[in-house]
Amino acid sequence: MAVQTRTDRRFRRVHVRPSRRPLASMAKLHLVGGGIIFCGVALVAFLLPDVLSGAGFLRVTTITVRGNEHVSPGEVLALIGPLRGQNILKADLEANRKRLMASGWVRTATLRRVLPSTIEVNIEERDPIGLARVGGRLYLIDGDGVVIDEYGPRFAGESLPIIDGVSPGTDGAVDETRAQLVSSFVAALETLPELSSRISQINVEDPYDAVVLLNDGPTLIHLGHEQFADRLREYLELVPALGAYVADIDYVDLRFDQRVFIRPAESEVHASQAAANHARKVEIQ
Repeated sequence: MAVQTRTDRRFRRVHVRPSRRPLASMAKLHLVGGGIIFCGVALVAFLLPDVLSGAGFLRVTTITVRGNEHVSPGEVLALIGPLRGQNILKADLEANRKRLMASGWVRTATLRRVLPSTIEVNIEERDPIGLARVGGRLYLIDGDGVVIDEYGPRFAGESLPIIDGVSPGTDGAVDETRAQLVSSFVAALETLPELSSRISQINVEDPYDAVVLLNDGPTLIHLGHEQFADRLREYLELVPALGAYVADIDYVDLRFDQRVFIRPAESEVHASQAAANHARKVEIQ
C-alpha cells in the first residue's frame, strides 16, 4: 500500500535574503578613506618642495670636477661658483653648463646632482693640434679650427707646430677648410711620432696644399692635401741624394705622382744623375 506524505507548510524552509546595507556602508567607508589618503598625499606633494627648499642639508656644499687636464678646478669654480649654497633641487644645471661651455678648452660638459649636497661636473676638453698665427699672436687651436686659448708661458711644455694661413682674412676668423687641412695632416701623422716630432711649421695659405717645414732644415715641403705620410717619407729618402748635388734647396714639391720638383735657393744648380735614377723623376726648376 502506498503511503503519501504531505509537507506541512508550517515547516517550510525559510529562505533569508542577506541584507546589502553593510556592504554598501563598507564601500562608502573605503571611498572616504581613499579620498582622505589621496588628499593627504597631494598636500604633502604640494608642500614638500617648499619644505625641502629651506632644508639646510640640501644646499650645495661640494662641487667635484672630473676630466679636466688644462682647465684647473679653480677656473671651473670661477665659472659656476654661484652654484655653491643653492638648494640642490632648484639649482639650474643647464645654465651653469652653458657657462662652462664659454671656456675655449671645454668641448662638452655635464653636471649631475648627487644628493644631498654635491654637484658632479664632468668635462671633455679640446685637444690642441697647433699654434695658429692670427693677427701677430699665437693661439692654440683644435682640429675643428676652434681657438682654445692664447699661447703663453704656461703652455711652454706643449710640443706643437706653428700654423700659418688658417686666418686669411682681416677679421681674425679661422677658415674652416684650412683648419680641416691641418687636422687631416696632424691625424695622418698621429701614430707616426718619428715623422710628427720633426714638424716645425705648417702653412695652409693654399687650402689644398699643406706646406711643412722640418725642425732640422729650411726647405719648404709641398705635400698637397693627401698622402701626407707617404710623401713626407719619400722626401726624407730623397734628402741624401739631393743634398749631395744641391747645396741649398728652397722648396720640394711632391704633389705630383710621377714627378718631384725642387727649387734651389742658389742660382747655380748641379744636376744629379743619381736623382734621375730614382723611381720618380726629379726636375729642378
